Amino acid sequence: MKQTTKILNLIYCLTVLLFLLDAFTSIDIKNQFLKSFVYFGFLIGAPIILLWNLFVIKTKTKRIIGAIYPTVFLVLILVVGPMKILFTTGTWRTQTILYQNGHLSFKTVEFQMQDIGALGFNKRTVEVFYLTPLFMITSEVPSDIDKRVEWIKVDKDVNELRLKFP
Repeated sequence: MKQTTKILNLIYCLTVLLFLLDAFTSIDIKNQFLKSFVYFGFLIGAPIILLWNLFVIKTKTKRIIGAIYPTVFLVLILVVGPMKILFTTGTWRTQTILYQNGHLSFKTVEFQMQDIGALGFNKRTVEVFYLTPLFMITSEVPSDIDKRVEWIKVDKDVNELRLKFP
């Protein structure tokens, strides 16, 4: 039972870490399955881990410590709103590659859209630095990008490229 408690708490801590990185930093999760797992795990895991730590852990001090961090995240969920969190589970999808870096092929400026269900789409134009197929770092596009030497104007519609090369 001790081993199971440690594994469940570790998985939840990793889920929370990925959620916080995606939601509050410039690191974005690119893979839809992983992002959905992280967001739903964050929402569903908070009450489950709270109850697990309250009723399974035998020592009083460990029970209190084990109940503190899921309670903090449960309060965060209630303050932000579970529906607002659910609507942001969609990944940002590249619609058009506007500029490509002449030196680094994995660094581009892209127009992206995020499906937020019945509420429509979020739109953004960002500078993207791909870390892995699962993660990317985004930042604001510099206002003088046309004048910078390292950026090459491309204007590739990603959907047209997918049709040509499945």
